[in-house]
Amino acid sequence: MSRSHTHVSQEVTAQACPLVEVIDHVAGKWSISILVAAAHGPVRFTELERSIEGISRRMLTLNLRRLERDGLLTRTVHPTVPPKVEYNLTSMARELHSYLTGLVEWAERHRGSIAQARTAYDSTAAATQAGQPHP
Repeated sequence: MSRSHTHVSQEVTAQACPLVEVIDHVAGKWSISILVAAAHGPVRFTELERSIEGISRRMLTLNLRRLERDGLLTRTVHPTVPPKVEYNLTSMARELHSYLTGLVEWAERHRGSIAQARTAYDSTAAATQAGQPHP
């Protein structure tokens, strides 16, 4: 491998690693759902559990802990009987939420184009597999 190729590879890795690490934590199915559900103010565990369809208590607990550890959620325990626990987005998570909202809007705008591109790609791939020449 050439010295210049190694340099480019190291540069890409250095730039991509923090991004990949953060995306791994915040782009998961449950993490996004939790961030969206908690965006409208303090929310209790049971409210999150009810609002996020299909999530188990264990998965919700694990994701809440991870998001809290990453500095995206704050957990407040109120000294009542039974204890009242609320989760709230941090300012960093509010900023992320605004980007997620933009991403959702982008996906909604381009959903049809993406579906058309997939259909065209799939029909080309099927024709190629059937032995027909690639158009």
